[in-house]
Amino acid sequence: MLSDDTYVARRLHMLGEWDAALTVLGPDTEPELRAEIAVDRWFFRIEGHEEAEKAVAALDPVSPTAHLLTARLAYSRLLFRRDPRADDRAAAEAGYRAAAEGGDEMTRGWAEYHWAVLLDNIDEDAAGALPRYETALEIATRSGDGYFESYIIRHLAPHKEPAERIAMLRRSLHLRAALGARPQTVAAQAILADNLPENDPERAELIRTFRPGAEELRIGWLLSEN
Repeated sequence: MLSDDTYVARRLHMLGEWDAALTVLGPDTEPELRAEIAVDRWFFRIEGHEEAEKAVAALDPVSPTAHLLTARLAYSRLLFRRDPRADDRAAAEAGYRAAAEGGDEMTRGWAEYHWAVLLDNIDEDAAGALPRYETALEIATRSGDGYFESYIIRHLAPHKEPAERIAMLRRSLHLRAALGARPQTVAAQAILADNLPENDPERAELIRTFRPGAEELRIGWLLSEN
């Protein structure tokens, strides 16, 4: 059973209240959850990198979670071009491989997904990314994890024909909204808007909706792009 503090921290995490979630947990509580929240805060806000590194460094370095989060930090430094390190590309792939090989099925699924994103966004290697996306989607579907599915199909969508792409982006948005995952919902609104025609009324409404949310949550890459 989850403790009250853990439950509250998880709910705040889903709402994008990362600072509050970390305050609820305290420095010595649920180190894996604390590290995950700190890494997500860095990814969405592009701030707090040093704290995220410290939280990950506090984990057992050979644990699948440590491998996965270390790789995510390396990937995000490359993606956002924020002080990338010479070994970040190799470190990201090594971390995802270790997490995929050493974790349970869900950890393997997330590692396969993040590995696919690395290949897709950093290497521009769609041929290498697609099988890993499909493996991750099989795991998400088998487990009935709509939150995980929403991530995978959002990244699979750009590789599909327009009609299927829009349908996948809408499903990703609806899954996130139904689960109350606010930062992810705002991001899904933005990517769907970006894929709709300029004169589409839905596009205009999505833009009016997501921008205030991105500003309130301080989602750095959405604010810089829009």
